[in-house]
Amino acid sequence: MISPDAQRNVRQLVLAVFETNGRLVDAGNALFQPLGLTTAWWQVLGALGYSPVPLPVAHIARNMGLTRQAVQRVADLLVERGFVRFEANPHHRRAKLVVLTPAGRAALSQTEAAVLPLDSRILDRIGSERLAAAIALLRDLNDVIDETFSAADADPSSPQKEERHDHGTQA
Repeated sequence: MISPDAQRNVRQLVLAVFETNGRLVDAGNALFQPLGLTTAWWQVLGALGYSPVPLPVAHIARNMGLTRQAVQRVADLLVERGFVRFEANPHHRRAKLVVLTPAGRAALSQTEAAVLPLDSRILDRIGSERLAAAIALLRDLNDVIDETFSAADADPSSPQKEERHDHGTQA
């Protein structure tokens, strides 16, 4: 049984993550608007830029915690702008790979340059060790969530399966 204080700590962490996500979206939109980009575009460009291999839309969505539909909308917009292209996927005929173009790599570089002053302030305030600990904590949190819902998805009688909702991002 979880104590009320322990549950309050979990809830405060969850609320802080929600707050941070909102602030990151707002900051990204403010930083990237002069570049003609949005935070949603940055998420997809970043997922591709930091992946060692091209990814299908579903993998980008899963990796970023977004809906497949939201990522597909963004990918389609990025194709229109010439930042990505779709290529055949040798592992799946219908799930095309999303591949960064040279223009997409340039756009990602521009976003990285735009966010560098914020990155520096975060690093100065928090420090490398605390950032590493926060990354580990968030990965553990994601693992617990994934394990919980993977188990719920495997059990058709689980009430958690019925309560799940798919959340995405705006293009």
